[in-house]
Formats: sequence, structure tokens, C-alpha cells
Amino acid sequence: MESRKKRTRLIGDIVGVVLTVVIFLIPFYFMFVQSIKSKKEANRLSIAWPKELHFENYLEVIKHGNYQLVTAFKNSAILTLFTVLGLLVTGAMAGYVIQRRKGRLMTAVQSTIMLGLMIPASILPTIHMLQGMHIYKTMFSMVMIEIALQTPFTTMLYRGFMASIPVDLEEAASIDGCNRWQIFTKVIFPLLKPIQATIIILVGVQTFNDFTNPLYFLPGAANTTVQLTLYNYKGQLGNSYNLLFADIIIITVPMLILFLFFNKRIVAGMVAGAVKG
Repeated sequence: MESRKKRTRLIGDIVGVVLTVVIFLIPFYFMFVQSIKSKKEANRLSIAWPKELHFENYLEVIKHGNYQLVTAFKNSAILTLFTVLGLLVTGAMAGYVIQRRKGRLMTAVQSTIMLGLMIPASILPTIHMLQGMHIYKTMFSMVMIEIALQTPFTTMLYRGFMASIPVDLEEAASIDGCNRWQIFTKVIFPLLKPIQATIIILVGVQTFNDFTNPLYFLPGAANTTVQLTLYNYKGQLGNSYNLLFADIIIITVPMLILFLFFNKRIVAGMVAGAVKG
């Protein structure tokens, strides 16, 4: 009976590995193969390995548009960094208050925040408001928009994790003379590291890969983000799939590294308790 269970688990592991290869590695292999082909070969969109390797495609992508990709990486990095930092702080505060305080007011506040998960952003009214505030086409307004759009999801994650933190810790800190702000910053916030790693990767990937919002709210060549470089290539170079896929590979690497770095912490954020004995 035990050997039968082990055999079943082994088969399940093999099936899982095969599915992972099919779902993730084959598409990545396809993109990489196209990125090192000539323009004529890449336009066939064949998965076959090229006869000649054209790694100069990557250099051409980097140099294109007076190093536009470098500018795009800088803009995307700034946007992602400040969005993540803002949500790590504001989301934690909102999640803490909503979790700890009860009553009709908090229920209404929570319901209002959660509506943000269902109601999309209004593009034209938002642009009109930003123009009236004279911050349209600025990185500051783009960061504020990203934070506003992702606050409901981040707050929901924080609120769920806060429920696992015993109230006894706060009561002990209060007896020791800590006020509410000190309890949050010195007791609660340090215990949020597991869920913060999860938020960093989820929010970071979402913001870095955002295409629609920068297109509407941050137009202009100087404000280009990495995802908008794909749009520009498709429009300017027609069917140059070799350069398009080379661009995709380049902008995929940072998020892949981020995921590999935070992978174990993401799992810990899902299963680990907040308090250690």
C-alpha cells in the first residue's frame, strides 16, 4: 500500500514537471529562438533552431531610438519602486485599522475599498483631473494612479495576514507604555515581512508589466515604459519579429530575477505564522 502511494506521488511529480515545461519553458524557448533569427526567418514564426545566430538583434534593440529601452527601464524602475514602497506602507496601515477596528464605519470603509477591485478607472475624467492639477504626464501622477488602483488588493492581503497576529502582543506593548503608532511601527510592522515579500513580487510585476495606464496617463517619448517599447516596435518596424521578441526577452529578465529571489519568501508569506514562540 505504501509503495503504491509512493508510485502515485512519483507519477504526479512527473506530470507536474512535464506540465511546467510545456506551459512555461516552451513559450520562453519559442521567444528566445525568434529573437536570435534573421528578420526573414523570424517572420515565419517557426520553433526550429536557426541556422545562423543573430545575437546582434539584442544590441540593435538596446540602441534603437537613441537607447530608448534604457530610458524605458529607468522610468519603469522608478514607477515600480515608488508604487511598491507606497503600497507597503499605506496598505499595511489600512489593513491594520480595518482588521482591528469593528463597527459599521469600518464595514463601510472596507466595502468602499473593495469596490476598487470591481470598478475600473475612468480614463477621461482622470486625465481631466490631472490636467486641472497640472500633474498630467508626470511620474508623480502615474505613481499615485498605480497606488490607487492596487490599494484594494494590497489592503485585502494585509488584512488577511493581520488576522493571524495575536491581539495579546498589542496589549502587552500598550502595558509597556507604547502608544498606537509605536505599537504599529515597532510590534506589528516587523511581523509583516512574509506578506510584504508576496506584495513586492505581485505588485512589482503588475506595475512593471502595466501597459494600459502608462499609455493613457504617461504619454510622451521621454516617459516611455518598457511595455510601451513593444507597442512602438510593432508600429514602427512592422513584422520585425526578431527585434520584437528580443525586446520581450530583455524586459522579461528583471521580473524573472525578482521572482526567483523572492520565491521562497512568497511561499513563506502564504503559510508561515506571524508569531514565533
